[in-house]
Amino acid sequence: MTSRFHLHDEGGAEPAHDDGHDSNHPHLHRHAGPDGAAGRRLSSRALSRVLALTCAFALLEALGGWWSGSLALLSDAGHMLTDSLSLLLALWVARIGRMPATDRLSFGHGRAEVLGALFNSLLLFGLSLFIVAEAVLRLRNPHAVNGGGVMLIAAAGLLVNLLAAWLLSQGAHSLNSKAALWHVLGDLFGSLAAIASGMVIYFTGWMTVDPLLSMLVALLLLAAAWRLIRQTVLVLMEGVPGHLDYNRIGLALAGIPGVASVHDLHVWTMSAERVALSAHVRIAAPRDWPRILAACQLMLSREFCIDHVTLQAEWPVPAPAGKPVPIDIVSEDKHE
Repeated sequence: MTSRFHLHDEGGAEPAHDDGHDSNHPHLHRHAGPDGAAGRRLSSRALSRVLALTCAFALLEALGGWWSGSLALLSDAGHMLTDSLSLLLALWVARIGRMPATDRLSFGHGRAEVLGALFNSLLLFGLSLFIVAEAVLRLRNPHAVNGGGVMLIAAAGLLVNLLAAWLLSQGAHSLNSKAALWHVLGDLFGSLAAIASGMVIYFTGWMTVDPLLSMLVALLLLAAAWRLIRQTVLVLMEGVPGHLDYNRIGLALAGIPGVASVHDLHVWTMSAERVALSAHVRIAAPRDWPRILAACQLMLSREFCIDHVTLQAEWPVPAPAGKPVPIDIVSEDKHE
């Protein structure tokens, strides 16, 4: 279905005519977050630092979980291990995303970050399901857990995860870095659950709390992973970004002085930090187009932070002068 936006009386003019190629790309760069290049550098530095932290502590926590027998601690170590892989992937695709456009990839490599975010979200989803399944087994067959050791190691893990989450939050301006941040937040929740589990076991001896808290954290991560999967699929399907209102954009374009109507409006995410727009704009006369085009570009940049714009003008064309040339149309085949 084609959406058409009108704010002005068209006065019964002749049908609009596509003028062919009066398209233009503005050079107005505005972003909701930090400057694009600076934001990407910030994300990469944060990812590198958190990767080093996560790799160092994942091994320590895995050994601690094996020594104490805690599923909560082992699940947190598993999160940190997958975080190391996801952070490495996030760092790699972030660098790919900065590569320039080519003849084969005219929009550049920005979608690599979206693919990385999708993979990380699926990894987080799968790990959460595994923890839920393991927790169910532990509920049926409880294991002895060293509560004091769990508290000590989980407290250290909580400090590491707090630092990692803070570092990533400074550069979480793309789906890729947000997916990595959710991995780390999952570890943070896991550390809190492990501390709570260790305290309960240490003071009461109730072993069942360990798998119950692990399951709770896993369910929270499942919800977060599902939200990220939906966001990345929306980008890959070239849907309208969630923070933008499609109808409001169309009406704003139609409200520019000199614009009669807008149709074939498309708004989509080009990369992690850039939104693109294309539309057909009907105007009264071609001489008005330069002024209208500049006004449309400025409005889209200021109000919606859309900096990659392609607009095609259309205007009524008068009937040709002179005698029309008749054309005979043969509607039936002739056979001898």
